[in-house]
Amino acid sequence: MDAQPPEREPRLSRAAAHRLSLYLRCVSTWPATGGKVSSSRIAAAVGVSDAQVRRDLAALGHLGQRGIGYEAEGLATAIRSALGINRTWRAVLVGVGNLARALLRYQGFRAQGFEVVGLFDSDISKVGQTVEGLIVESATHLGERSAELGAELGILTLPGEVAQSAADVLATARIRGILNFAPVVLRLPSRVRLVTVDLAIQLEQLAFLVQHGDTDVAGRPADDD
Repeated sequence: MDAQPPEREPRLSRAAAHRLSLYLRCVSTWPATGGKVSSSRIAAAVGVSDAQVRRDLAALGHLGQRGIGYEAEGLATAIRSALGINRTWRAVLVGVGNLARALLRYQGFRAQGFEVVGLFDSDISKVGQTVEGLIVESATHLGERSAELGAELGILTLPGEVAQSAADVLATARIRGILNFAPVVLRLPSRVRLVTVDLAIQLEQLAFLVQHGDTDVAGRPADDD
């Protein structure tokens, strides 16, 4: 018989990946009793059912034992591997304003394996400045320098009217993913993954939840159907 190709691991949905990030926050910060954490404890902290936690973690392999729980360190390692953060991701940041400076001061990025290796801005008054140990470079060199720095991710903290052009340059430089804080919908090649953080939309959603008095249910991550 012909050899059968190995089965591909099932891909995590965006919703499941989001929950895994929340689980990781819990497991990484809790002092685990006897090195174990239970699905019920994780479920209570995150706001989903025990069954949902067990389904999500079962997709990562045989990690726990019924009635005993999950070994905390091994569970954190498995989640980090599933999310792809068991290695360092190098990123460039474009648009060195107040938001960018606040992001650069956040120590959690490096702790989670994300390293900003280059800063770029089109404002000549900012070029040459040192911000959090990095020298701001001219945006005219964004493409070539991103490749030289070995960056795989881009972070955009620019006005909406110039975000698309910066994203196009990053895409041409073979950047694999972009985190966009600009209030605009970007169009990118399918090979470039995009996550947009629009703070105004998030506030609109919060206002909706408060207006309808539904935060107790809708404000928590929902279980999969």
